[in-house]
Amino acid sequence: MEPAIEVIDLRKTYDGVPAVDGISFRVAQAEVFGLLGPNGAGKTTTVECLLGLRQADSGSLRLLGDERGAQNLAIRGRLGVQLQTTGLLSQLTVREQVALFAGLFPRRVPAAQVLEAVGLADRAGAATKALSGGQKQRLAVALALVNDPDLVFLDEPTTGLDPQARRALWEVIRGLRERGRSVLLTTHYMEEAEQLCDRVAIIDHGRIIELDSPEALIRKHFREQAIEFVPSGAAPRPALESIAAVAQVLSQNGGVTLFSTDVPATMAGLFKLVSQGTLAFDDITVRRATLEDVFLKLTGRRIRS
Repeated sequence: MEPAIEVIDLRKTYDGVPAVDGISFRVAQAEVFGLLGPNGAGKTTTVECLLGLRQADSGSLRLLGDERGAQNLAIRGRLGVQLQTTGLLSQLTVREQVALFAGLFPRRVPAAQVLEAVGLADRAGAATKALSGGQKQRLAVALALVNDPDLVFLDEPTTGLDPQARRALWEVIRGLRERGRSVLLTTHYMEEAEQLCDRVAIIDHGRIIELDSPEALIRKHFREQAIEFVPSGAAPRPALESIAAVAQVLSQNGGVTLFSTDVPATMAGLFKLVSQGTLAFDDITVRRATLEDVFLKLTGRRIRS
């Protein structure tokens, strides 16, 4: 089956600095594919090149089987796009805004239906300028869905949303996949990527450094559990590394993460250091490894640092 998106060796530089440095990936039909990385990693530039908003320096791309991509009007009508900044007409009501955008496409979803999907049904009669930042973000997502698109681009769609609104939008994205739609999602929220994406490409400094399903990436890089604490003073790294079953010690922003193959043995070693006066901390947590840990292992920093 023809992929929804195919990108081969895409490159884009600004003043000689590579923003996108030779990335390649495919997005399958009915797949939620995540571009995961910190701000400035190249995610948005990649999306803008795919949409024809920026001219790539080199490389090839195909959208819905067409190498002209969004330059083909027929293909453009099958795309839904939400960018980080959406030009909204402040004087129009929410309902009028959706109806205006829907009128640009031959295929459309009723305004009431799309506003219900993003949790704005009760704000349909409100002026756009009266919306909060999070509500404007949800409206931007609604505008990306008015034409019942086959391929949806969502660029940091949950930024600025409260937890309830974020999870409601997750259900919208899951619904798109269930209806056979393809979604390219950019995000720096690791939990979001784990929850939604069939596969993720981890991008750093314009390059894809890993690409697979979230579960496969975690299994590949970690067979251990994470033990986290914030030491009261300097962490004695050599002593921590010598504790039984510790596979790796990572320090970031004052906190310490130990990856352990045997949590009880490692905890016993930790509390031995405490009893010896070598280490002190107030709280300690144990959790399974996550995509955040994968990113930290690959880059040496957390995604939001």
